[in-house]
Amino acid sequence: MATPAQWVEGARLRTLPMAAAPVIAGTAAAHAMHAARPLHAVLALLVALFLQVGVNYANDYSDGVRGTDDDRVGPLRLTGSGAAAPREVKTAAFACFGLAAVTGVALVVLSQQWWLAVVGVLAILAAWGYTGGKKPYGYLGLGDVFVFVFFGLVATLGTTITQAGRLNADAWIMAVSTGLFACALLMANNVRDIPGDREVGKRTLAVRLGDPKARLTFTAELFVGMVLPLLLVPHNPWVLLVYAVSPLAFNAASTVLKAADRRELIPVLKQCGFINLGVTVLYAAAVVVHRYLG
Repeated sequence: MATPAQWVEGARLRTLPMAAAPVIAGTAAAHAMHAARPLHAVLALLVALFLQVGVNYANDYSDGVRGTDDDRVGPLRLTGSGAAAPREVKTAAFACFGLAAVTGVALVVLSQQWWLAVVGVLAILAAWGYTGGKKPYGYLGLGDVFVFVFFGLVATLGTTITQAGRLNADAWIMAVSTGLFACALLMANNVRDIPGDREVGKRTLAVRLGDPKARLTFTAELFVGMVLPLLLVPHNPWVLLVYAVSPLAFNAASTVLKAADRRELIPVLKQCGFINLGVTVLYAAAVVVHRYLG
């Protein structure tokens, strides 16, 4: 039986900044339109966090029963290590999805954006289908596309719409930026796992590109994600605050480009989360400062 500490480790808390970042960005974009709603923001954050933990447990279960995690570099996997029974991990995943659904329904009712209920169902299906089911899209190299769409565009734009009822340039630009950071985290994770994934037939985008091109793709995703906020500077010069995160981004890119030992890539996952979180928090600060100080 897995210990509470092992369940926490299996939840992969280092990925939670990726879930929080788009909600922060989307709320800040709504605030730029004088339409931020704290309760809606809290509900959106809970949906994102429950979905992220659910995805982590679902991936743990699906990869574990397929044998993908039998020989891997990285933190503990509950199923693959035998610390928890597969059915327990699967139950934990669906419990998180259930909590995300309940919280999402509350958000839809409050915001009156009824069509988002369909988007929520699609998000849960995408969360499970990444490594679950008969034909998981994560094994076909499509995981990056879905991560960009759901953890970038949907999470950010959905947060803004539930508060403001409309979108602005800030929401779109930050949605693309956060989506690219999420893709960068996934790419770093998959670069680390290339040998094992290739052996078991898991054809992630990193496997398809090959090691050198996958590392360059990571760097490009990080670079474009960092550059995009510049588009907002003519309207709000305070957005330049986000570039306080630049040293961390340079360090992550340098590590991925140069690391010979794949274990060196493990800290990059946490760094990507904090880059995304740092950029969105500083962007939110820029919106607040610009609104009240000009």
